Order: sequence, then structure tokens, then C-alpha cells
Amino acid sequence: MTSLDDNRLVRAFAALRAAGKKTVVPFITAGYPDLETTAALLGEFARRGVRVCELGIPFSDPVADGPVIQASYTQALETGITSDRIFETVKRFRQDNSGGELALVAMVSYSIVFRHGVDKYLAAARDAGLDGLIIPDLPLEEAGCVEAAAADAGLCNILLIAPTTSPRRRLEIARHSRGFIYYVSVAGITGARDRLPEATVAAVAELRKCTDTPVCVGFGVSNAVTVEEVCQVADGAIVGSAIVNRITEERDKPAARLVGEVGDFVARLLAPLR
Repeated sequence: MTSLDDNRLVRAFAALRAAGKKTVVPFITAGYPDLETTAALLGEFARRGVRVCELGIPFSDPVADGPVIQASYTQALETGITSDRIFETVKRFRQDNSGGELALVAMVSYSIVFRHGVDKYLAAARDAGLDGLIIPDLPLEEAGCVEAAAADAGLCNILLIAPTTSPRRRLEIARHSRGFIYYVSVAGITGARDRLPEATVAAVAELRKCTDTPVCVGFGVSNAVTVEEVCQVADGAIVGSAIVNRITEERDKPAARLVGEVGDFVARLLAPLR
């Protein structure tokens, strides 16, 4: 298996583990409300101490996203957001001083990757400065070619485990996932929830006994309480809908205020992990 030791995502989790720390992984929709704000938010997250961030690539038919993220995708697409424009924004972010060590992961439909061509898309993602991909509609049985191609490009191919995934299949997914394993906390779609199922915490704790690959939990993590709960057993808590909702609430305000308000919210999420 190709080594990814120099990958920013791998380095980030190695450093966190060495320090005995866990992390919040913010999710934002790339290009919502615009690409300039996306870049500013990434810089703000890095300044607040975030090590890993997930960028949603807008798609007209998302797989498991709830209404908040679906609406942000729709509005981004209506303004003409494309993967190429997102890659250019990431590249400029990397060239800026604030873009150094923040690991960036794209959540992208395989339809988009396939349309561009797998090798071409992966090369463009690498050249832009992305560190990994999550392709939620690509099952394990069909992920082999992407896994190898991503590793050859220096990218992590991150796979998902659902609550309904069988124990044996969970171990196989864990064996193939690079960077981290995305554990889906609940069956269904994304969206903020006050509490997570107790079975999720138990399942992640059990998975951690069987793999050294970091595990991050997403879907339903929405506040500092659920972040702290998740990170008792997981390496990271992915927060998406709650952050995108804050962006929506502030989108008509000056950009600097939006970025600051969202940054404050992420700082509150990080507080229990300091």
C-alpha cells in the first residue's frame, strides 16, 4: 500500500494522537455563499486551531445530505460553482500564509469524479492542495481503482461506515480507508441532533479496538456537548449542518461578520477538547 506519511491529513491526526488530543472537523459547502467567503472561513478555522476541514462539492442530487446542506448546494450551483472554480480557490488558499497545514478533504459524488475522469479529477484535486476525498456513493466493492489512484496521487480515500454495516464489513472498510474512517452516527440524512444514539458510541469504541486508523463521527453532531460525547471514543467529530446553518443565518451580513460569527461557533465546539 502506498505510503501517505507526508499527506497533511495523515500528519494532522498523527500529531493530534501524539499530543493526546481530539479534534472538530468542520464541514462547509464550497462556494456558499461565495468562494471568497469559503476561503476566508478556511483561514478563520485554521486561526482558531482547526486541523482538518471538509469541503462539500455542490451536487444537484446529494446522497445523504439533509435540507440545510441540500439548500446550500442548490444555491451554490445557481451561482455557477464548479469543481474547477473550487480547486482554484483552494490553490489560492494554499498560496496564502493561512493555508499551510490545514488538511482539506472534499466530500464529492462519484458522478462528478467519473464525469471528469478519475485520474484527471484526482490530479486536479492534488494540484489544488486537497489532501483526501470522501466519495459517499462509491461502495467498497467498486472503490478499489479509486483507492489505488488516490494513493498514487498522494490523496487519502476516506470510506464510510454506517450503523447498519455488518461487523465483518466494518473491518474490511477500516482496512481500506486512508486518513480516517468516517463513521455515520445515525441511519438517514445529515442534520443537527441534540444527542447521539448510545449504540454509536459503543460501536465506535469497538471499532477502535480493531484498527489504528483514526475514526471521525459525523451526522448529527451539532454542539459542544455532542462533540465531547463523540470524542470520548472517536478521534474527531464532524460538524456540518449546524455550521452551514450558521452561515445561512449570517449570509446577508458583511462577510467579515459572517466569518467571525462562524469562527466563534467553531471555537465553542472546540472548547471541550482543549
